[in-house]
Amino acid sequence: MIQSVSRDGEYVFTSESVSEGHPDKICDQISDAIVDACLTVDPQARTAIETLACTNTVVIAGEYRGDGIKEKINPEKMEAIARDVVRDIGYEQEGFHWQHLKVHNHVHGQSAHIAMGVDAADGKDEGAGDQGIMFGYATNETPDFMPAPLYYSHRILQTLSEGRRSGKYPILGPDAKSQVSLVYQGGVPVAARSVVVSSQHAESASQADVRAIAADVVRQVLPSGWSVPEEEFFVNPTGRFVIGGPDGDAGLTGRKIIVDTYGGAAPHGGGAFSGKDPTKVDRSAAYVARYLAKNVVAAGLAERCTIQLSYAIGVARPVSFYLNTHNKPNVDTAELSRVLQEMVNLTPRGIRKHLELNRPIYQQTASYGHFGRKPGKNGEFSWEKTDLAEALASHFGAAAPKKLAAV
Repeated sequence: MIQSVSRDGEYVFTSESVSEGHPDKICDQISDAIVDACLTVDPQARTAIETLACTNTVVIAGEYRGDGIKEKINPEKMEAIARDVVRDIGYEQEGFHWQHLKVHNHVHGQSAHIAMGVDAADGKDEGAGDQGIMFGYATNETPDFMPAPLYYSHRILQTLSEGRRSGKYPILGPDAKSQVSLVYQGGVPVAARSVVVSSQHAESASQADVRAIAADVVRQVLPSGWSVPEEEFFVNPTGRFVIGGPDGDAGLTGRKIIVDTYGGAAPHGGGAFSGKDPTKVDRSAAYVARYLAKNVVAAGLAERCTIQLSYAIGVARPVSFYLNTHNKPNVDTAELSRVLQEMVNLTPRGIRKHLELNRPIYQQTASYGHFGRKPGKNGEFSWEKTDLAEALASHFGAAAPKKLAAV
């Protein structure tokens, strides 16, 4: 019998992840690689790039604008970017090969009406690129302030990918998925209930071969004592997974928004990230909401924090700001909301300036999640910094937990 919540508050929660070779993730990476190319030419570039992939075919569509963009990021350049992404992932299969792809390009200039509403002019600050709601979330379940089921799902696939690329697991292909179900007691993960791993593999490999690799990786990733029973460990449940990637299933940009964020443990506003430049609040406001929520938890002011922002197209300031510390606030939430909004200017321009988002840093966000990653020396994942935690803790007379020290 499947049990959701028992009388003592025990429940099971599940999250999934997909590898960089999943069809949808290929498309996300191509779209974001084009975003990066545009931002390299013009840091103020505007992009909205969508990608579709199927058997030996990639279709790129959308809009862009910026100084020198049309000349330098032309259809030939976009085709080269797409082929490079597919090659780097490792696709050299009969049905999807980086050299043999047909690449169709339908990218055009940005709509003048969108530009009119968004651009700064005549004393008007730059407005949001669209209306919408965005959420940020953080929890102290893991060192990366991420929900544990998604944290471990990502790491299973990252470990498989590292092994595939290094040659340790030569029978594996690029396409893979994982799913981790954890038992919670009192809101805290205490054990693994089940694990699912599906990985593309060579024709010559058996299901037992893949299972042995998956078992080794899961043992590496899950905490000691969290092993699952054999009957709850599912590896390639269909029996064979040789045909994979876009040859097995078409891919589209923006179809893995729950994998990209919090694995279903927090609300999602509905907007995808990949393919969009940082003026698009679907992306930048979701990043800053995560940044604020993470700093609240890192400061020891809450065990979990959810923040929602909302915007109207062409309007600079957010329409609303909502903060939830999930019935365990260590501070007054109204005061905390006020302080956070004073710390960071939440207009589109203010977010980009604070997090330094006008950089070519986005392709690497397009697999294994946009959150729970390590900030890089070139500005990558700047929204994962906890540089506000000390000031927040000081303001509210708290001490940031040592184990969650600022990054």
